[in-house]
Amino acid sequence: MGFLKHLIYHLCNVMKNKSFMFRELRRIKQKLPLDACVQILASCPTAILSVHGDDGYPYGVPINYVYHQGKIYFHGAKSGHKIEAIRRNPKVSLTVIEQDRVDADTLSTRYRSVILFGTCRVLEEEKEIHEAAKLFGLKYNPSEEAVEKEIQREWPALACFEIQVDHISGKQSKDFLAQD
Repeated sequence: MGFLKHLIYHLCNVMKNKSFMFRELRRIKQKLPLDACVQILASCPTAILSVHGDDGYPYGVPINYVYHQGKIYFHGAKSGHKIEAIRRNPKVSLTVIEQDRVDADTLSTRYRSVILFGTCRVLEEEKEIHEAAKLFGLKYNPSEEAVEKEIQREWPALACFEIQVDHISGKQSKDFLAQD
């Protein structure tokens, strides 16, 4: 539990020191507390990364990621739409959906989700690339040996990215409120 408190403290300080504003949730009663947002980020396997794509169009791409000490890490190719967009404009958004279940009878959705905004950078130093790849790999496979083998196999084409979180918010459907 100490680790979670450390992450929450770190995120609060990051957000408190930002000089720009982000929109508040319109349905404030459905807002998730920061510790719930952190738990969702730490536990979910997939997110949608949104960047400023070609010709001004948004580009949202599903990614696997790892949340570690207040930052998001993910990997990709050394060339392509995603890395080019990040190099052009490092401001990104990341959406993680913990639950998304539609009730056909009421035509409503039971959901819990987190959206964060941040600044993404392409990791350049071999040591930081390796550390990010290892963190990422161990989230999905607990075998250090298997993760290291995969890193070495993919190394020539591997790019790793780090998102510094600038703002985070989470929201849940009304039926979750009734349970609290």
